[in-house]
Amino acid sequence: MKTLTLQIPDDLDERYAKTFLAAKLFEKGDLSLGQAADLAGYTKRTFMELLANYDVSIFNYTEIDLIKDVSKA
Repeated sequence: MKTLTLQIPDDLDERYAKTFLAAKLFEKGDLSLGQAADLAGYTKRTFMELLANYDVSIFNYTEIDLIKDVSKA
């Protein structure tokens, strides 16, 4: 695993920044749920609960997928 050092403003909470980064990398599919939870420093369960705060769904089900499924019904 690589190490990344970032300088962030004093008024930006480090935990928030790590969780935001992990959530967005999970959303893009670059990290698994477990990897993202580890990066953010949470258990999988806690991280799953926090994802809603970052407008990230744990389900990878797009609007296009929904339209396709509805059209097949």
